[in-house]
Amino acid sequence: MKLARFETGGRTLCGVVDGDSIKVVTDTDLRDVIMNNGAVAETGETVALGDARLLAPLKPAKNVFCVGLNYQDHITEGERAIGRKLDPQEVPIFFTKPPTSVIGPEDDVLVHQAVTTEVDWEAELAVVIGRGARNISYDDALDHVFGYTLVNDISHRDIQMKHRQWFRGKGLDGACPIGPWIVTADEIPDPQALDVLCRVNGETKQSASTAQMIFDVRTLIESLSAGLTLEPGDILATGTPNGVGFARTPPEFLKAGDVVEVEVSGVGILRNPVVNAD
Repeated sequence: MKLARFETGGRTLCGVVDGDSIKVVTDTDLRDVIMNNGAVAETGETVALGDARLLAPLKPAKNVFCVGLNYQDHITEGERAIGRKLDPQEVPIFFTKPPTSVIGPEDDVLVHQAVTTEVDWEAELAVVIGRGARNISYDDALDHVFGYTLVNDISHRDIQMKHRQWFRGKGLDGACPIGPWIVTADEIPDPQALDVLCRVNGETKQSASTAQMIFDVRTLIESLSAGLTLEPGDILATGTPNGVGFARTPPEFLKAGDVVEVEVSGVGILRNPVVNAD
């Protein structure tokens, strides 16, 4: 089942995506659907997908959880770009992006020209937590997954390097596109067998498989939930593969007029134009 949050005719609604249409449901917040284990009641109204403006499927009540350096090829390209080796990881590296960074499909990725000139892309599979808990075991981890969506972990490399941390360099307004919808976990039997792609203006920049993750989805949930309660609707972006812009020769960055797309097999395509901020 694909669950979307969208606007049409001045209304914000939720629904089940069925081909080229959306079947409207009574809930207006997909977090309520998650709390009800995916149970929905259709209103009988159907909206053409082309007439709907898709929104970020969840409006986060708190920061979005993210994982850094979770693909070896991405680590290798980063080491080459910065000219030094990184310390080996024994555990996942987590950081967050603020709710103010979240945008939806077709929303503008902003180039904040006053503070950054190095806006980069990062295609990622994201996990949507269903049943909340803390101290979740590896074996039980997928039982706590409601579904999957996509995140483009937009990164401002100059800020990231200057401040030597990820929150500031990845947390500007418009730096967290999420969407286009949530695909429920029953449709993704193995989250480690998905293709991850990123395209800029139609040109493929990233192409990898979630099988290449250093820490798989189960391990990420186990590690993040140790002593920390995960709640229904929490979003966990699982890291990006190689092919990012700053590690290219010469480096490439997003600019106004570009269109960036993230695609994960079985989930969908998240598309965003790039514009200069006011």
